[in-house]
Amino acid sequence: MTGSPTDAGSTPLPPRLVEGYESFLEGRLASERDRYQRLAEGGQKPRIMLIGCCDSRVAPEVIFDANPGEIFVLRNVAALVPPYKPNDDFHSTSAALEFGVMGLRVEHVVVMGHALCGGVRAFAENEADPYMRPLSPGDFIGQWMKLIAPAADRLPKAPGEPSLAYLEQLALESVRQSLINLRTFPCVRALEEKGRLSLHGAYFGVADGRLLALDEASGAFRPVAEDAYRAVFATPRF
Repeated sequence: MTGSPTDAGSTPLPPRLVEGYESFLEGRLASERDRYQRLAEGGQKPRIMLIGCCDSRVAPEVIFDANPGEIFVLRNVAALVPPYKPNDDFHSTSAALEFGVMGLRVEHVVVMGHALCGGVRAFAENEADPYMRPLSPGDFIGQWMKLIAPAADRLPKAPGEPSLAYLEQLALESVRQSLINLRTFPCVRALEEKGRLSLHGAYFGVADGRLLALDEASGAFRPVAEDAYRAVFATPRF
C-alpha cells in the first residue's frame, strides 16, 4: 500500500482539482465526447507548438481559447529555450522541442514570454546585487536562469534595483534569445530554411491581457488584434 491513508469518501487529490474535474465532466467532456474519441483514435496532430512559462497566471490554452489537441504546449521557468547541446544530461525542453518538430511535425513554434516574470526578476536582482544570491548557482533553477545572460548582455546595465521597465525589456530580449537558441537546433534550422517551419515570438501582459508579437524584420514587438482589444476595454465594466 502506498501513500497515506484517506478517509472514506475522500480522494488523494486536492479538493480544487476534484471540483474542476467534476465541472469538466459536466461541461466540456459532456459536449465534446466525439472530439476526445477522435483524438484517442487518431492521435494528436497540432500544427502549433507553444513554449511558455510555467507561471500559473499565463495558461496558453486559456489565452488562445484552444481546444484539446490544437496546441502542443511546453512550459518551463521563464519560457526559455537552451541552445542545441547534445550530451548525456537530461534535456526536457530540448526533448519536447525535438518531439514537437520531428515527431508531430508542427508548422509553427511560438516562444511566449510574459510580464511580471519571477524568473526574469530573480536573474536581474541577482545581477544587480550578487550578495543576495536568491538562487544558488548549484541549484537547478540557478543554472537554468543563466540562459538569460546573453539577453542581459545586449541591454544597458540597470543601476541599482532593476526597474519594471528594465525587467520588461529583459523579458522581451529573452524571447529574442530563445529564438536565437531555437535556430541552433539543426532540425529547426533546416525546416525553417525549407519553409516548412515558422518561428514566432510573443509576449503577454498579465495585468492588462495585451498580447504582443515579434516582428523579426524590424525587431519590434507589436500589438496583436488591437481593434478587438480596444473594443473590450471600451466597454464599461459596470
